[in-house]
Amino acid sequence: MVWRFVSTLVLFVVSIATFGLSASAQADNDSRRLITVYDRGVAQVFLTNEKTIGAALKAKSIELDARDTVEPSIKEELIASDYKVNIYRARPVVVIDGATRIKTISPYQTAQQIAEDVGITVYDEDIATLKPLTDYVNDGAGLQLTILRAKILTLDLYGKRTEIRTNATTVGEMLGEKGIVLGEKDRVSLPKETLITQGMEIRVWREGKQTVSIDQEIPVSSQIVYDADRPLGYRAVQTKGIPGIRSVTYQLEVKDGVEISRVEIANLVTRTPTSQTEVIGLRNDGAGLTKSRGAQYWTDSKGVSHRETYYDLNMRVVMQACGQGGQYSVRPDGAKVDAQGYVIIAANYGNYPRCSLVETSLGTGRVYDTGGFAARHPTGFDLATDWSNPDGI
Repeated sequence: MVWRFVSTLVLFVVSIATFGLSASAQADNDSRRLITVYDRGVAQVFLTNEKTIGAALKAKSIELDARDTVEPSIKEELIASDYKVNIYRARPVVVIDGATRIKTISPYQTAQQIAEDVGITVYDEDIATLKPLTDYVNDGAGLQLTILRAKILTLDLYGKRTEIRTNATTVGEMLGEKGIVLGEKDRVSLPKETLITQGMEIRVWREGKQTVSIDQEIPVSSQIVYDADRPLGYRAVQTKGIPGIRSVTYQLEVKDGVEISRVEIANLVTRTPTSQTEVIGLRNDGAGLTKSRGAQYWTDSKGVSHRETYYDLNMRVVMQACGQGGQYSVRPDGAKVDAQGYVIIAANYGNYPRCSLVETSLGTGRVYDTGGFAARHPTGFDLATDWSNPDGI
């Protein structure tokens, strides 16, 4: 029985692989797209002429419940030659949040997604765990999400009152968890061994000198995804980021009513930033500058003609500008880009000031540099690339 099962499994895998290869070859020869669907542990491969993933699934009689989730989205336009599609079927989920118990049907796979789906906010300090349901009769075969809430308390840190969440057991552990280091003249309103309780208030102050706290925004970090199936110039936010907040406390020394010194003594993150994901297209349909072409004239969306050329130099010096700190990278097609994914451009500063964004044939660029060409070609762009000496620099 064991060997018969293994043989059947091997034949099944070979059949899928063989069909996939033949279907891929057919897809290369016509306009049809190769679709591989993963649904409940089963792979299904087929070719389609439909325009979207949703239409392709419908044409193949793959039924979806209103609560199911499909990745990529059913609205995704089919522009690439092949796609891998995952269907996440909705199943029973019981959410336990303290005294609150919610039964729902959800297709989501993570605790954060499930909680958001039922309108519950889970904070970074909360502990969320997922495990299979055990009461199949009453709840069905699904998942149980249990949320253990962090304790909420008010922290008066050198005169700045902030509501914080913590999993610490004692006041001392909480101070360590939040990165608060007490100086010789610092005082705490409660002993460090005091147990943390819900709603308690804790005050930290410094004897003898004044303090001031200032909220600062923590910028959103960007994650760039390059998509070879999207055309040059395509740029879209896939996941929007949210800036964080940092409370910075300074010790001030004032003489005759004038501040003469300021020293940072505490730095507390009160809201953690979330990263932003952006998709940038790399498909060159012929209009984009290439190494072999060397130079070209390209017209932007405003009708302005630009003479485009490329150069390959170490960009660390010019990349000290615009908050880049000398850093840059090389994207898969060889264009050099800044931290936000903008192509590094040399241009006439009179027409295109440093740090300004411009349209180029390789996508949106940012001006960091200039050169002698700018006088002869005032609307021209020199695009930084890694084409002459491909070394990643």
